[in-house]
Order: sequence, then C-alpha cells, then structure tokens
Amino acid sequence: MLLRSCNVVEPRSQIRYFGPKPLPRGRNIGVSTISCSARPAPELDLSVSGGAVRPAASGRLADRLRLGRLTEDGLSFKETFIVRCYEVGVNKTATVETIANLMQEVGCNHAQSVGFSTDGFATTTTMRKLHLIWVTARMHIEIYKYPAWGDVVEIETWCQSDGRIGTRRDWILKDYTTGAVIGRATSKWVMMNQDTRRLQRVSDDVRDEYLIFCPRTPRLAFPEEDNSSLKKIPLLEDPAQFSRLGLVPRRADLDMNQHVNNVTYIGWVLESIPQEIIDTHELEKITLDYRRECQHDDMVDSLSSLESDGTEMLPEQNGANGSATARKFGEDYCQFLHFLRFSGDGLEINRGRTEWRKKSAR
Repeated sequence: MLLRSCNVVEPRSQIRYFGPKPLPRGRNIGVSTISCSARPAPELDLSVSGGAVRPAASGRLADRLRLGRLTEDGLSFKETFIVRCYEVGVNKTATVETIANLMQEVGCNHAQSVGFSTDGFATTTTMRKLHLIWVTARMHIEIYKYPAWGDVVEIETWCQSDGRIGTRRDWILKDYTTGAVIGRATSKWVMMNQDTRRLQRVSDDVRDEYLIFCPRTPRLAFPEEDNSSLKKIPLLEDPAQFSRLGLVPRRADLDMNQHVNNVTYIGWVLESIPQEIIDTHELEKITLDYRRECQHDDMVDSLSSLESDGTEMLPEQNGANGSATARKFGEDYCQFLHFLRFSGDGLEINRGRTEWRKKSAR
C-alpha cells in the first residue's frame, strides 16, 4: 500500500493508495481510494502485509501505514518506496545518497518492527541501559541500475553477527515492477559508548537480544568469493590528484546520535571527483571505511586520486588539483581512492574507493 496524499474533504478525507492486493509483475500500478474520518478514529486501523491491506491490532499510525513488513520467517524486512522528484539528480535518477538514505530507513524500520528502539539506531534494551549505540564501521554499495523519478523500489534487509566486535547488515534492492535486482549493499557496525565516545565489545547479553531476529545460517548479499566488498582500501598517497578543501557539516547533517550521519560522508567523498567523470560516468560501487566521527564544528578536506588497475590511462598530475584533461581517462571504467581528513590536524576520518562505469546512451 503506497500512500500518495491525504486531502481533507468536508466532512471526510480521502487517502489514496496503490492497489489493494499484490499486482502481477510487469503490470502498471493502478490507483484507487478509500475514505477515513478527518479525525483519528478506530476505523483507520490499517497495516500492510504482503502487499495487501488488513486490520492492525495496535501500533502507531506511521507503523500501520508504512509500506514495510517482516518476511514470513521474521528474519528479514521488506519495504517499498517511490522515488521522489527531490531524490533524483540531473539525470532524473536517484542519487547514491538517496539510495543510502533509503537503506538506512529500511534498517531502522526493521529494528523498530522487532521492538528495538529508534533512539540511537536499533538499540536493544541492554544497550540503552549502558548508553551504547551502533556506529558504522564500513559500508559497501553496488548499483547495477539507478531507479528513475517515479520508479518503485523494493528493499530487503537483514542483520547478523559479525565476530565479537560488531554486527553486519545487508540489503538487496529490486525494481518492484520487474523484480530485477538493481543493487546490493553490506555494512559493518560496532558499538560505541555514547558518553565516552569509545568503542566497546558486543557483550553476550546484547548479542542474545538481536540474534533471535537474525538468519540461523549466514546469509550474504555478496556470497561470491573475492567480491568487491572484501577488498582492502589502501591509504591514499600524498599529494592527491584532486581535492575539495574546507567542507563544513550543516546542522541538517547531524543525526540522532549527535554526530555527522554516515550518508553525509558519501557526499563529501564525491565532492572531489573531477567534473569530467561526473559528466561521462556513473557510480557503480562505493566502499567506505569509517575511522573517526565528525561533529558539527569540524572542517573536512576531501582528497581523491585515480587508482590504476594496470589498464586505464592516468591523468598527468598538475598540483593538488591535477588536470583531468591532460590525458584521457579509461573510456569505459575507472576507479578512485579517497581520503577524508580534518582540515586542522590532518587526522584520518574516512578512506574509500569508488568505481565508475561509462554512462549508457539514453
């Protein structure tokens, strides 16, 4: 059930939603309407299950109207989204930041659906007592096809243990109309004390609280051997070929954990990509290793250099912002190493790798 609008009409309002039952793959989604009281009333007790509307026993209004649900085995969570006009870039397709934000939303909704708190992103009862929160340690995203404005995307997510120091969350992105996989992602999270800002080992009590909602056997979004999500990221050698200096967090970049949200780092990394690449290529893969958190008063430098795989042509270096036109980039594919640092002391915040494919003709 996808909500489109709620217009107040005397004396009742209308909520418009997409079809009351699952639609065949490959078919256009039709629109129908139902009515509800303009004031909160018991008859607005709706939820979504398997694409159909059914009565809900309890819960917040947002939970009942959200287009997300646990899968039948209760070990993963699926949610559908319409790509909005403000979530796309110049190509009218969703940006990688949009996709990362939707992934984060699905992860939080998954945690909330099994009873975890949304304060501090999926904290368990024991974590809240000990003032512990989850923070991102690593993120890897691959996009095979970017959804366009108005497309409907289905995202499935699940989590599982990752050794003694953290947890892992994976995602599968599909085109809702065709069922085709258009992206995959994986991430690693570690616990941090919210008061001391120091990392802490995951205790057995915390692990027992969330493992009951995890797959019984390992399930990986990237089951292939030697997949890109496993590749180590070397430290970018100085001087970098391209840079964007003095980036400052906006107030809106801070999350509920009172530090810069992990999606903001993606935008900072991309700020130092040469415009020539942005014009001719699109991001296929991004991997980020998070080393330090940023606060609202920090200033950040974004550095990037081409990483050669032995086949592509590298641009000649020309100072800190090397000329991207001195030589020709690889025509179909190129990859970059990235480094985010504090402008003042140069301490490492984040290191990353991006891989780019040539844009297809439209």
